[in-house]
Amino acid sequence: MKVPKRLEPLLEEGLIDEVLGQLMSGKEATVYVVRCGDEKRCAKVYKDAKQRSFKQATSYLDGRKVKNSRQARAMEKGTRYGRQMQEEMWQNAEVDALFRMANAGVRVPQPYICTDGVLLMDLVTDEDGNVAPRLNDVDMSEEQAVELHAMLLGQVVRMLLAGMIHGDLSEYNILLAGDGPMIIDLPQAVDAAGNSEAAVMLERDVDNLAAYFGRFAPKLLELNYGKEIWGLYEAGTLTLDSPLTGIVAVDDTPVDLDELMQDIEDARLEEEARLRGEHELRNGDD
Repeated sequence: MKVPKRLEPLLEEGLIDEVLGQLMSGKEATVYVVRCGDEKRCAKVYKDAKQRSFKQATSYLDGRKVKNSRQARAMEKGTRYGRQMQEEMWQNAEVDALFRMANAGVRVPQPYICTDGVLLMDLVTDEDGNVAPRLNDVDMSEEQAVELHAMLLGQVVRMLLAGMIHGDLSEYNILLAGDGPMIIDLPQAVDAAGNSEAAVMLERDVDNLAAYFGRFAPKLLELNYGKEIWGLYEAGTLTLDSPLTGIVAVDDTPVDLDELMQDIEDARLEEEARLRGEHELRNGDD
């Protein structure tokens, strides 16, 4: 096939030896199968920032570090330079997440290098060496669904213990490799401790898994693993061996309305006193 322009530098530098074909094209990137020596790998070519929207990226950017105040201002104003910085941050987030997760033993493709908007990583294959299918394209028995669901919950826990949350986990970004599920597409991965919406994202990832596998094993729809996992994480008791039941105790303690109203009144009086004090200080200065 004709070599895509973005892959030409990798060929010239000897990072890849041959482009074998296009694997897929999505909103964020086009993925090619390439040959590196005797191995097949994939090259993820990120699309230009103009070709996709950042409208849904705001919550994912929370907690990510910006190099300096100039970049932060440019990103906030949406200037050309700011969009470029935001695009680089988006791409670097996936590379950083892949390396962090791979080092933590999470089942993700092994990354090798990211240069000029091209990420080179392992090609995920099935038992026969063919490109692994997406989970969404796989039919399964109830027993298989329960087994795969448990395996992926383990991966969610392992990610969380490494300080990361996928942020957009679903049957569309999980491949069924020959030795089990493999998680892909991580540009929206967030830092569990630094993102204010981390709990919501973790629970959404887990709920997405339940919704998909619940088609084959309806009993999974009755369980609430997301809140359980996050609760253990917040309490500092989550481990790889934590027994998960999917059952979360509901706090049904009746609300003491009189006490609640008194707390509100106390807060109001405290705020009034603070404002009076500020007013008196200003008048005294005058």
